[in-house]
Amino acid sequence: MTAISCIIPVHNEAPRIAAVLAAVAGHPDLEEVIVVDDGSTDGTGDLVAELIASAANTRLIRLHPNRGKTGALSVGISEASAPLLMLIDGDLLGLTADHVAALAAPVRAGLAEMSISLRDNAPRPWHWIGLDYISGERVLPRAVLQEGIAALDALPRFGFEVHLNSLALRQGVRISVVRWRGVRSPLKGAKMGRWRGIKADLRMMGDIFRTVPPHRIVAQIARMRARRVH
Repeated sequence: MTAISCIIPVHNEAPRIAAVLAAVAGHPDLEEVIVVDDGSTDGTGDLVAELIASAANTRLIRLHPNRGKTGALSVGISEASAPLLMLIDGDLLGLTADHVAALAAPVRAGLAEMSISLRDNAPRPWHWIGLDYISGERVLPRAVLQEGIAALDALPRFGFEVHLNSLALRQGVRISVVRWRGVRSPLKGAKMGRWRGIKADLRMMGDIFRTVPPHRIVAQIARMRARRVH
C-alpha cells in the first residue's frame, strides 16, 4: 500500500496534543509522523519530545520564532518522505485511530485523490453543504502540492487550505468528504479567551481572504462540491 507521512503543526497545544498523538503514533496506515512545533511557549515541544521518545517513526521539528500554520506545514511537507501526505491539526478532541484510518481509506483505495474531514462541530453551513473547505485534516498525494510548493513561504499564515484547494481544483482531483463523528476542534475562544479568540478568528479570515478573495471562495466551494465522489 502507498506510504503516508502524517504532518501535525502545533502551537501552544500542550493540553490537547497528547490525545492526538495517541491516535496517530504507531498507526499501521502511517509510515511516519512529523510534529512541527511552531514556536510554542507553553511547553508543547518538550511534552511532544517526551511522548514520542520511544515511538518509532515519529519525530519532532522545532521552529523559532513562530511562522504560522502555513510556515509550519511547509517545513513538515519538505521533510516528509512518503508519496501521500496526511495533514492533522494538533488540537483535535475525540480523535481515534479509526478516524485516521477512515481519512486515509478513500485515497488509498483510489476512490479520490484528496480526502477532507467534516468534524462534528464544523460550522453548521459546512454540514448543510457537505464540505468544510478549510478543514485542516486531509490526505492527498504530495504531487498535488508540487506546482505550488514554492509559493507556500509567501502565503499568509493561515492561507494554506484555500491555496491547496486552488491547486487541487486546477488539477481536477476527486474529493472524498469523510464525516468524523465524535471529533471536535475547540473554538479559539475556548483556548485563548473570548476576545483573544475573536481577534484570532478575524486574523485567520483575513489571511484566507488575502490568499483567495471572497468572491472566488464562493466559486471554490461550489467547484469542490462538484468534485465530491461521495
